[in-house]
Amino acid sequence: MIDPIDPWPGELRAVGGRRLHVRAGGNGGSRVVYLHGLGGSSTDWTDLMGALADGHHGEAPDLPGFGLSPPPDDGDYSVDAHAAAAAEVIRSGAHPVHLVGNSLGGSVAVRLAAEHPELVRTLTLISPAMPDLRPRLVPYQMAGALFPVIGPAVYTRIQSRPAEVRVQDMLDATYYDPASVPAQRVMEALEAERERERCGHAVESVLESLRGLVAEYLRRGPRSLWRQAAGLRMPSLLVYAVADRFIDPRIARRAARVFPRNRLVLMNETGHVAMMERPEAVARELRPFLSGADAARTRPA
Repeated sequence: MIDPIDPWPGELRAVGGRRLHVRAGGNGGSRVVYLHGLGGSSTDWTDLMGALADGHHGEAPDLPGFGLSPPPDDGDYSVDAHAAAAAEVIRSGAHPVHLVGNSLGGSVAVRLAAEHPELVRTLTLISPAMPDLRPRLVPYQMAGALFPVIGPAVYTRIQSRPAEVRVQDMLDATYYDPASVPAQRVMEALEAERERERCGHAVESVLESLRGLVAEYLRRGPRSLWRQAAGLRMPSLLVYAVADRFIDPRIARRAARVFPRNRLVLMNETGHVAMMERPEAVARELRPFLSGADAARTRPA
């Protein structure tokens, strides 16, 4: 684990009729946009952005209703809505960009790359939430929160537990070795959780985004995420983790068959948030991938 750095500075931006909080940093070079997962925020990318800061300019938005971004005016937390918000962030600067997504952010990134390929130079997916209906305890427990009346009530009761308990549960679920998390990151997570307590839309943003993700798991036809993945033309880096409790690592084999121009990385002793648990290891994979794509773009035809 590299020494933790402070979160990158952020600001509220007006993009495409929305207000989104976006953290940014780096020493110039090609632009990388990072999309966080369900219940996460832009700070999930702090260390990976730092590891790639030499040669890349990183931007990490808080998706609508998460982190410091206000909820969407229309209450739409679907994958389509998150993809539209991320697309506006990309359009607000130089593009195409290198797009990186984790979990829910991976699903959003696939939809965005498929429907707006002109915005995306490369695609990196870290434990992406691609449809997989095989039983797996943690995702099924989360989906139970969507049952009418009972589900939201149970979820609200869970969220009423002390912030310290909720943070520890999150670390236990998303890390292979929760004890390895630096104290600074634990305190930042605790501060963020307490901020969520003061936020009236926090429960809605998670439950409605989860509802939107479940809808994608059940979608059939040309806009299903796997069908869209099969039609991508930009290079893809697929990062999966053996100890992931959310995404079954066996799905990595299907991803390697479906994504047309991909490189697959399977990380041992790593949980659901590889970019947080092992940022330097992820950066070692990303550096040559991004630089190779940048060099190919500037190479004479």
